[in-house]
Amino acid sequence: MLDAQHIQALKEIVGEENCFDDKAHKLAYCYDATRNRYEPDAVIFPRCEEDVSCLLAYCNTHKITIVPRGAGSGFTGGSLPVNGGIVLAFEKHMNKILEIDMENMVARVQPGVVNKRLQEAVEAVGLFYPPDPASEEYSTLGGNVSENAGGMRAAKYGITKDYVMALRAVLPNGDIIRAGKKTIKDVAGYNIAGVLIASEGTLAVITEITLKLLSKPKLRQSAMGVFPTIESAMNAVYKTMAAGVTPVAMEFLDNLTIRAVESKFSKGLPVEAGAILITDVDGNLPEEIELQMAKIEEKFKENGALSFKKAASEEEAKDLWFARRNASQSVTIYGKKKLNEDITVPRSKLPELLQRINAISERYGVKTPCFGHTGDGNVHVNVMVEDGSDPKQLEIGHQAIEEIFKAAVELEGTLSGEHGIGISKAPFMHLAFTPEEMNLFRAIKQAFDPNNILNNGKMAL
Repeated sequence: MLDAQHIQALKEIVGEENCFDDKAHKLAYCYDATRNRYEPDAVIFPRCEEDVSCLLAYCNTHKITIVPRGAGSGFTGGSLPVNGGIVLAFEKHMNKILEIDMENMVARVQPGVVNKRLQEAVEAVGLFYPPDPASEEYSTLGGNVSENAGGMRAAKYGITKDYVMALRAVLPNGDIIRAGKKTIKDVAGYNIAGVLIASEGTLAVITEITLKLLSKPKLRQSAMGVFPTIESAMNAVYKTMAAGVTPVAMEFLDNLTIRAVESKFSKGLPVEAGAILITDVDGNLPEEIELQMAKIEEKFKENGALSFKKAASEEEAKDLWFARRNASQSVTIYGKKKLNEDITVPRSKLPELLQRINAISERYGVKTPCFGHTGDGNVHVNVMVEDGSDPKQLEIGHQAIEEIFKAAVELEGTLSGEHGIGISKAPFMHLAFTPEEMNLFRAIKQAFDPNNILNNGKMAL
């Protein structure tokens, strides 16, 4: 608990109207998308970088925990104040687009800017910011950088780290640093920006982000392929990519997910299909679109596609994508508790991964609908627990998840492609990293944050 003296000192730094220790604020900032709850001792809304610097310097001196928070949309507890302390929330003041530089095709933003807001602002002037996490309507760019968020367009355009050119950040002792440059090339010094990306707020507090922009493609088309088995669909994914086509997105739904969406929304989906693949291509010339679509159709059919449908309009495209966008909420028909993980493997290992997940599900007697971003090998695995209040059922679900993590690592994959580690996946870090690697992570943490005040308790550090 923070005593009255600390609260008063913090109010003097940011103003009384930006520092709260009442029950309402503590409850409002105690949870994220995991639905786990940990109350902070106070919630502070910094007005500027100088506020952040002064706050961190004070908290470092007095060993007070600081937890940076974007929108609280994370699935692994990265922004939860598991050890109390102060939640540092950026949505109130530090939420401005500072610059859209048309000549150099970059944007400078504060961490509280919502992803979708930046997309809309740059598209209004003919530019394009590709990273599009499913939470784009509310997740903040500071959170996206801290978790290295991806999205459906990652198959062609990559993820957040591919667009971060520079960061401004505050170290735990209050020092302000600049990592990276506005230039396309920069090989001077260590890549500190790269270290801060995906660090989940454990090393420094990001106060400004410089992002690379692209020219917005003029044309786009969507299509859907229906497959008899999940294996045939997974084979079609990597063979299509290997044929020289780079779709913007290549998403899949397995049979359980198809049935769940159809049960909830009655969209006329092929409930007997083993899987469906939904894809997007873009470009600036009609012939470019036609060539890509023809190659995708060819590879889909070579791998057993039962049908292939191209969207003839924007409305048809939205209809094709409806199932994928509503997959997550639909699979709750299989259980009250969803253990949602986001493992990633090399694309060529997707068929074997899905076979292993199916075998694990049968062994543990759980339903495991899968969907996700097969264009980049990222699968959302949902182990469903019928009664989330039953400790035995939960234990079985967690055992299945651990087996799935082991399978992903054995297939040269990783524990997370989007959601990060936080507290949810921290117990499994030993599956993916050697003791020597974990010691290196801890040494980096110690170098940045010797007093362990920044988001402690995360990533098994």
